[in-house]
Amino acid sequence: MKAPRVPRGPEADRPPREKPGQIASRPIHRGRVVDLAMDTVRFPDGSTGELELVRHSGAAAVVPIIDDTDPGDPELILLRQFRYATGGELFEVPAGRPDSDTEPWDVCARRELEEETGFRPGSLEYLTGIWTTPGFTDELIHLFLARELTPGSVATDADEFLATVRMRLSEALDRIDRGDITDAKSICALFVASRRIKTGR
Repeated sequence: MKAPRVPRGPEADRPPREKPGQIASRPIHRGRVVDLAMDTVRFPDGSTGELELVRHSGAAAVVPIIDDTDPGDPELILLRQFRYATGGELFEVPAGRPDSDTEPWDVCARRELEEETGFRPGSLEYLTGIWTTPGFTDELIHLFLARELTPGSVATDADEFLATVRMRLSEALDRIDRGDITDAKSICALFVASRRIKTGR
């Protein structure tokens, strides 16, 4: 067996490179939904720099199936929701942040689904997690597929203005193609749910 190469010269005297990551963090703003910080960061090549980071609690988002009499093309419940940042309304899947740092993601998903649509899921299946904008925020949204819905109670927040919309999965996917559905988490959730519905995995 060939002996491993032993570094010679300057490389042999270099200390092991430290792991990339945060060195320090300076809070800039603490808000109701997000916190902004200026972090000092060590990069993979060993250099350091400063990055602005928006810290977020994360969220759960749900694709709710209200009618699966056509298993290949079930009827879904989506929201038409006013979003100030976009200057108008967006089609979205139900979603929201946890009530506390310890609330499990499936509990958050169930609660948000009921609060925004008035339906409780009989079954809830985890799909995947998505980093929404990793260039400047640590927001991670957990995506779920909900089935066997039963009536519950709506409980929207004071700053939530939304209405439920029922449409087939095929129509939702067509609306993505046409540019009618542009919310990133909803596009991801609908495509992943579509694959799960059609292939079972």
